[in-house]
Amino acid sequence: MSSISIIGTGNMADAIGTLAVAGGNTVEVIGRDAARSAALAKKLGGGATAGTFGAAPAGDIVILAVLAGSAVPVIREFGDALAGKIIVDITNPFNATGTGLDVPHDTSIAQMVAEAAPRSAHVVKAFNTLFRHVLADGSPVDVFMAGDDAQAKASVSTFIESLGLRPRDTGDLSMAHWLEGAGLLTMGLARYGVGHFDFSLGINDLG
Repeated sequence: MSSISIIGTGNMADAIGTLAVAGGNTVEVIGRDAARSAALAKKLGGGATAGTFGAAPAGDIVILAVLAGSAVPVIREFGDALAGKIIVDITNPFNATGTGLDVPHDTSIAQMVAEAAPRSAHVVKAFNTLFRHVLADGSPVDVFMAGDDAQAKASVSTFIESLGLRPRDTGDLSMAHWLEGAGLLTMGLARYGVGHFDFSLGINDLG
């Protein structure tokens, strides 16, 4: 099993953390608010612990579960504490109306995170096409991911499988731009699809 640290204490941190504990992984929760971190760790159970914001995460895999606008600043704040870590960026850079991406057309939040991270860290984009309702449902859905380092993606794949989900490698980190676009597509389906879905859907490989 994997050793993971989750930066963030929101809904996705809760959903991924719950599955991670159930899958037998070692889980650490890190947030700016120490009380919220401790509360989430207690809720997750399974020996989950609360870490210190800005200090070196205990996990080999670090889940970046913050708002997209905070992703790069948080990575810069942790700085060298993330050296050698696998950073999993789950964010979606939606604009204020949720109708477009708030990043230049030739990059992605994941690529910007990689530029801000220590050279020895490896960034993998994953989980951004799934809403928390889908993860909480427990169905074996697909988790699309992108990254430049094969070993890092193999480690993330093992972690994803421990959650009862299916890893789907889409290529190098440049593909993160398109995964973030797929996240936007999912948002559109949730808002405007037939019958509406209340965000209880994801995108699956139908092949």
